[in-house]
Amino acid sequence: MEENIIAALCLLCFIGLLVLADLEITCVHLENVVRRARRRRDMRRNLVRLVALQLTAQTHREAQDHRRRRRLLLRRIAQRSSPSVWVRKRSDDWWKSVVPCFNSDQWLQNFRMSRETFQYVCGRLRTAMEKRDTNYRLSVPLEKRVAVALWKLATNAEYSRIAHQFGVGISTAFKCLKEFCSSVEEVLLPEFIQMPSAEKLREMALHFEQWWGLPQCVGAIGRSHIPIMAPQEDHIKYCNQEGWCSVVLQAAVDGGGLFWDVHAGKPGSMDDVRVLRSSLLWEQAERGAVFSQRPKTIDGQDVGYYFIGDAAYPLTGWLMKSYLDDGCLTKEQQVFNYKISQARVVVEDTFCRLKGRWRCLQKRNDCSLQRVKSIVLSCCVLHNLCEGRGEEYREEWGTPLLNPQPDVHLPSSAQTEGVKVRAALTRFLNSADSS
Repeated sequence: MEENIIAALCLLCFIGLLVLADLEITCVHLENVVRRARRRRDMRRNLVRLVALQLTAQTHREAQDHRRRRRLLLRRIAQRSSPSVWVRKRSDDWWKSVVPCFNSDQWLQNFRMSRETFQYVCGRLRTAMEKRDTNYRLSVPLEKRVAVALWKLATNAEYSRIAHQFGVGISTAFKCLKEFCSSVEEVLLPEFIQMPSAEKLREMALHFEQWWGLPQCVGAIGRSHIPIMAPQEDHIKYCNQEGWCSVVLQAAVDGGGLFWDVHAGKPGSMDDVRVLRSSLLWEQAERGAVFSQRPKTIDGQDVGYYFIGDAAYPLTGWLMKSYLDDGCLTKEQQVFNYKISQARVVVEDTFCRLKGRWRCLQKRNDCSLQRVKSIVLSCCVLHNLCEGRGEEYREEWGTPLLNPQPDVHLPSSAQTEGVKVRAALTRFLNSADSS
């Protein structure tokens, strides 16, 4: 019995030892698992710390490189006085040193207007033409740009010569002229060339009657050919009777030699009648939109306001011309022709003064056809501006034209009203001379 008890106790002790051994093994295994987990956690922390350090170092290096490049760039910009790639250095000593010393006579001779009128033009065109400086280059001053354009219009010198004289690039000189003409058309043309009011028409009619004895006449109409380079396309259309290429300027002027209607740009081969019929003046005059006043009775005939023109124009109620001299004219018709030719001198003198002041209209223009038209219109505006402000015109400017004007085509058409009006005026002028 005792032996059994002892055996049982021994068995229990052995089982307890096994359990303790198993627990010890389990604890050791758990300790190993925890140790490995802690090791992996520490490795991850170290890896994250290492990556963070590397990123911080890289960011710091990039920041230092950026600051170094920025300092270097700023140092180079500070050392460079002007952008050597963008702008070629040119001398403008003539404009800065010589032109300011011009007296009134020299200023008029070179720019065809006084210094006061020049400043007036600059002031009127400032909004349309003025440029702003940029971080890369300084803009050309407004006064210089206007002077470049006026010099080109007055002399028709080559762009290379003008660019060298004013210290600008050739393309800049061309842009100065282009922008100047566009600004003149936009700003000044509606003011200086416009349809006269009813009061102005009365003044113009009174002027013609007092100077040349023509009642109801308000202007003379004529045309002039402007030389151009032969265009690449349709150059035959622009070749006139004299064999050189041109565009036609048709203009109506008052007794004081001021333009109040201009039509430019038609090919030189077109005759005067076709040019007139293609103009806005013809359209408005034919529907009575130009002269809407009540006519004046002259020798039993109602006579409204009218133009006078040469033999190339048609005879209408608002456009008078001389009788065709076929050797059989009556004395009354000869008197009428004499009066008309005397009064028509005003349009010829106006064209002479226009081309004398702005000599670019006498020499072949190498611009595009659209640009030539803009130049012609701008010169007409400047003519009115200078004449209206009393600018001096020198006879030496009005040298003989380099290109003779083509002969006129004689139209055969005449309106009945025009025949009646001309007959009434013929009787009136002869009765005035006899009295």
